[in-house]
Amino acid sequence: MSKSLFITEKPSVAMEFAKALNMKASKKNGYLESDEAIITWCVGHLVNMSYPEKYDPKFKKWVLKDLPFLPEEYKYEVIPNVKKQFDIVKSQMKRKDIATIYVCTDSGREGEYIYRLVDEKVGVKNKAKKRVWIDSQTEDEIRRGVKEAKALDEYNKLSDSAYLRAKEDYLIGINFSRLLTLTHGRSISSRLGEKYTVIAVGRVMTCVLGMVVKREREIREFVKTSYYKINSSFKFNDSLEYDGEWKAVEGSNYYMSKLLFKDIGFRDKEKAEEFIEELKEDNEELIGTILSATRKKERKNPPLLYNLAEIQNECSKKFKLSPDETLKVVQSLYEKKMLTYPRTDARVLSTAVAKEIGKNIKGLLNIRKACNLDEKDQEINDFVKKIVDEGKYKGLSKTKYVNDKSITDHYAIIPTGQGLGNFNKLPGNEKKIFLLVVRRFLAIFYPPAVYSKLSITTKIKEESFFTSSKVCVDEGYLPVLNGNKKNENSKVNNMETLKKLKKGQVVKITDFNIKESETTPPKRYNSGSMILAMENAGKLIEDEELREQIKSQGIGTSATRSGILEKLQLIKYINLNKKTQILTPTQKGELIYDVVNRSVPSLLKPELTASWEKGLTMVANGEIQTDKYMEKLENYIKKNTSKVIGVNNNYGNNFSDTVVITNKRGKKKSLGCCISCENGEVLENRKAFYCSNWKKGCKFTVWKNSLDMYKQEVTPAMIKELIEKGTIEDINIVLPQTEEKCKASLQFRKDKSGALDLKNVTRI
Repeated sequence: MSKSLFITEKPSVAMEFAKALNMKASKKNGYLESDEAIITWCVGHLVNMSYPEKYDPKFKKWVLKDLPFLPEEYKYEVIPNVKKQFDIVKSQMKRKDIATIYVCTDSGREGEYIYRLVDEKVGVKNKAKKRVWIDSQTEDEIRRGVKEAKALDEYNKLSDSAYLRAKEDYLIGINFSRLLTLTHGRSISSRLGEKYTVIAVGRVMTCVLGMVVKREREIREFVKTSYYKINSSFKFNDSLEYDGEWKAVEGSNYYMSKLLFKDIGFRDKEKAEEFIEELKEDNEELIGTILSATRKKERKNPPLLYNLAEIQNECSKKFKLSPDETLKVVQSLYEKKMLTYPRTDARVLSTAVAKEIGKNIKGLLNIRKACNLDEKDQEINDFVKKIVDEGKYKGLSKTKYVNDKSITDHYAIIPTGQGLGNFNKLPGNEKKIFLLVVRRFLAIFYPPAVYSKLSITTKIKEESFFTSSKVCVDEGYLPVLNGNKKNENSKVNNMETLKKLKKGQVVKITDFNIKESETTPPKRYNSGSMILAMENAGKLIEDEELREQIKSQGIGTSATRSGILEKLQLIKYINLNKKTQILTPTQKGELIYDVVNRSVPSLLKPELTASWEKGLTMVANGEIQTDKYMEKLENYIKKNTSKVIGVNNNYGNNFSDTVVITNKRGKKKSLGCCISCENGEVLENRKAFYCSNWKKGCKFTVWKNSLDMYKQEVTPAMIKELIEKGTIEDINIVLPQTEEKCKASLQFRKDKSGALDLKNVTRI
């Protein structure tokens, strides 16, 4: 009698399949067996790509002449510490009584790759192979997945993209890590005081490092700009009072004026004071006129459902959890049957799921009885009951929360309505995140929140002052999403009063005031905002609706992004503050960034990294052939390897073999005594000024491109003057944010590393 073999990704999933399929199975060594079927499992990856030395022992030593490393055929090997389980899976696949193999690894690119590597290594032919694709681990979903399993060949394109992703990461990591370590590793070691430094490069990892370093440098080099806003207070009929804020709109005497910062304030306080006097001139009664007073209602719909990036961002803000911690929690809730598949990019549901959504809702009906909820969360039961009693879920398929075109592998993360009996045993973070998902899910069945918005424009001469007031008049879904927090309507009474104002009415000016403001630097990424920026190809878009409208192919995938951040921390390229979840680069990370930026700058571009990910998606969809993709990838590696080796041969990148400036007798020309070690001499090469004692560990280095963003060159004369005087007054710079021409003083930083600081920036 023939049997079916089910291969899952984890032992715990195997147990769930056994329950769902009602298998009366006996437990064996590494598998379960019944009269009709066998279930075995991987333990994550069982097979991986071989290191270069398995192709030829000579590749164990890193040598420039062996690069680029581009094998014609790729080698794979069983991972030693899981060989025992691999052999068990292999023996089951080769059994003569196995007629059909059901592939039950995670339903996604990585899960597909895990099985395909095993399949390739085992080499079983002449057996039926079917793919089980599920969105949750509930018994109904597992049974449906098995019943509707398709031939494995239908997923060959997905498999192709999985293999390509692995090859891409492998080739970029091996070639560029070796290349940059050989050409720049010694100088990095010298700067860090380390014996030996390996420069780790990754397709996604290096791009993310670049984002963190660029943001940190934007903040570090940010120069504040002060500006002065004009506010006015008005009174109507000696009783109704309100305030307005001036803006230089079209028709203003200062429209597009260079005296302004943008159009909201003057750059100099004196000009702001003169402006107020202009408004008072020939206006003895100090009056203004209502130019317009408009009222309208605004509706705000419930937000879209969670995908992995959204919930990672939310948990970073609300609970200060790292993306990796959040993923582990959501994965655990998935394995407990409480949530649907977590590694998803979609924020909507499919039409098929929408038709059956009543099961999910009704499964939550007894949440109060099944779960020991805090007082603030007990209201969830009432929200569920209202949805069921009023049939609010029946029209879901006609809403924006259902869109088959926005779904690739899996739909959004929602509660299954099952597994509630596990709730009371959950750790604290699992309880909080489960309820977060439940509230987001229930909110989509409630009406929009409605706001009343009043906008008033008051004219004084040719100048316009703007007043706005917005209050919530119908909370709609807000109580579901926000718990029992009440929305503050402190402006309601004021708005009711302001409604009396109409176009053409004359109002009295009771006061003018000047409010000093200043520009602020960009915010550092936190772990959650970084995940969102990765999802949107390097763009940090905080507005949720806008983010959804311009959604593009991201950097990495929902399954890999948190792991990238973890790795960057592990190799000490970035730091994560666990209390704030703020990301900052380490000194090592910044040095690696500089090396990559000078050698293979395209690796730092989010647009390029995202285009690779898009290419992999197109391979999975059959829009690009694998050989064409590999050809482009190999050409990219060849071109950049050749360029870096060429530059290294011509100029050198380690201080020992760089071309240096000499005097007529050939002796290296000193620019002065090193301010760091105090006994070395400052010398020059084509890219930097450095200390002659670098071999002894002196880290003093001034890169010639240090001030490029300010459109200023670092010259030998400047270095000489800095060493002699400690500061250079009145150098010309251009601010990168505003393109303003300024003067500034230049100094070495106090750490004596050779880094430069601009001080006392003033406009010309």
